[in-house]
Amino acid sequence: MAVSARALTEALAAIAGADRLVTDPARLAACAVDGRVPAWIARPARVEDVSPLLRLATEERLAVAPRGSGSALGLGNPPQRLDGVLDLSGLAAVVDYEPADLTATVQCGISLGQVQARLGAHGQFLPLDPLGGPSRTLGGVLATNGSGPLRFRYGTPRDLLLGVRFVQADGTVTWGGARVVKSVTGYDVPKLMVGSLGTLAVLVEATLRLHPLPEGEATWVVSFPAAESAAGLLAAILDSCLQPNRLEILSGGGKAAVVVSFGSVPDAVRAQGESLAALARREGVEAATAAPDFWSRPPALPADAPVLLKISALPSDVAALCGEIQRLGASLGLPAEIVGEAGNGALHVALKGALRGAEWEAKVIAPLRERVAPIGGSVVVERAPLPVKERLDVWGPVEPGALRIMKRLKAEFDPLGVLNPGRFVERI
Repeated sequence: MAVSARALTEALAAIAGADRLVTDPARLAACAVDGRVPAWIARPARVEDVSPLLRLATEERLAVAPRGSGSALGLGNPPQRLDGVLDLSGLAAVVDYEPADLTATVQCGISLGQVQARLGAHGQFLPLDPLGGPSRTLGGVLATNGSGPLRFRYGTPRDLLLGVRFVQADGTVTWGGARVVKSVTGYDVPKLMVGSLGTLAVLVEATLRLHPLPEGEATWVVSFPAAESAAGLLAAILDSCLQPNRLEILSGGGKAAVVVSFGSVPDAVRAQGESLAALARREGVEAATAAPDFWSRPPALPADAPVLLKISALPSDVAALCGEIQRLGASLGLPAEIVGEAGNGALHVALKGALRGAEWEAKVIAPLRERVAPIGGSVVVERAPLPVKERLDVWGPVEPGALRIMKRLKAEFDPLGVLNPGRFVERI
């Protein structure tokens, strides 16, 4: 028999602490997901409190959304239900750090900025720089598979995650990967959790592979009159012996630029910069040295853009695709700003303007999905007005075999649909 609302509140407060249970309407509204406002927010201060909170949610058939900084709440389909939010920002401790081993175990509510500050004192860093920057929590970055320019050299969160501690919907605490206490037979659990949007389990600790900070780093910007004009330089860089740690394309406002940075010993950085400048001159343009603090204020997308898309394509196609997006947006009165990981084939697109839900789907999202589908690309709607999200699957089509596996995993890890129900692919 379900408990009353008052009894439920008392039970939640008994676990998390009365001062860490939020029921204030204004604060609840701030944590709404696609218009669905939770009835409570629990803010556990200890990993040990997450298990009984989820066990209670399972017993009462409550729908719970894990939350970090809240910067990626727009990602995913609208939730089928939302009873409560599990705010993990209080779990921000460094559990274990071994500089000599280039590994660290941290709680998943810690921000990337906090992680980098601790590691930087030892000349090390975690090469994750997703959009949203240092305020994003590690758990949120892992759950959304967030990455940025540094992915070109260091890979995605899956490449940097050695092990993970997580709490399943029924309250079971499990380890997978490095520092294994208990694993799940048959699965590469750390990789499974990355990108699952908190629909399989709640991440509470992660063991990470670290890298030494480069001795020297410098960045060059090469400007172009249009994105398509950058295709030659990008191809030349990818076909060369240069080893950038970032290779970006920026497009918007009638301009475009390629941004390249190198991180190594100072002599190697200087030599690679000279080689880049030579490649640029062959394309009829000049490479300008950027300010040393360029990446402390990296290119970002406008926060007021109603629609954000992440488009995956071939690296060889990104310049042409940027140009097509700009023309498509201009034809519809939708100015487009693009921050693209040129070396990875990932474009982050912000579109400003007003269209009806059906028009966003028919005139923007569907044509772009048709454009990249033949090359195995995808278009994920990372933010959009609710009428748009209710019309389509924000993740796009998924191969039937992969979809069957995803549904089976959801049924195995969260059979009652407690965690983020409806938000993943095919509204799993």
